[in-house]
Amino acid sequence: MKWKTHITKVEPNKLTVRGKSIDELIGKISFAEAIYLILKGKLPDKNAAKLLDAILVSSIDHGVTPPSCISARTSASCRVPISSAIASGILTIGPVHGGAIENCMITLKKGIKQQNEDGINSKTAALRIIEEVGKSGEKISGFGHRIHTDDPRTNKLISLAKELNLAGKGVEMAEAIADVFFSQGKKLPINVDGAIAALLFDLDFPIEIANAFFIMSRIPGLVAHIYEEIKYEKPMRTINPDEAEFSPE
Repeated sequence: MKWKTHITKVEPNKLTVRGKSIDELIGKISFAEAIYLILKGKLPDKNAAKLLDAILVSSIDHGVTPPSCISARTSASCRVPISSAIASGILTIGPVHGGAIENCMITLKKGIKQQNEDGINSKTAALRIIEEVGKSGEKISGFGHRIHTDDPRTNKLISLAKELNLAGKGVEMAEAIADVFFSQGKKLPINVDGAIAALLFDLDFPIEIANAFFIMSRIPGLVAHIYEEIKYEKPMRTINPDEAEFSPE
């Protein structure tokens, strides 16, 4: 039985991604544009490309404390191949660490659906969502941060989306949820995962691949930590992130 793939065609001396020759794309489009192309089947306009590039930059690293970094550095300390160290870091990414983007997109979609179906405004829909989640005892992903009370990445991403006229229903719903939290006396502003979720929703990316954007963004940071671990630290050490001290080179 034959099966079909619509992504890349490989022929002798020729490679085409979504119908476009890779050699013709080299030097003409950015990596962010190539990601957009391979995932959506078409090249983005300049504004969408700029916003996607900003999304990827925003999560490139967050220091030594995230589980993905600790795991990657621990593996590197054991001097495993770099692919194994990267994989060990990525394997920590799930519902709690790095998985908030997908969960937040699901929440935003639910709120927007209620807004459209019931003819209510975003604030009313947000209040309903918060009440429903509160009854279940769960938390809404994408809001609040263990370190930042006002995540600078969030402000920049959402401001950029508005500047590029790409902020839509996703951003509106995320801001409505944050506003309801604030009115309830809860300090749960939109964090970077929530901002990315809102922007990916407005860029019409599938929810199923939302967390992949965090992974694609974070890999360069993991590589940097892995290399630093190999270059400067002794093998087989116990890694305590609380003992780390930032020092510029």
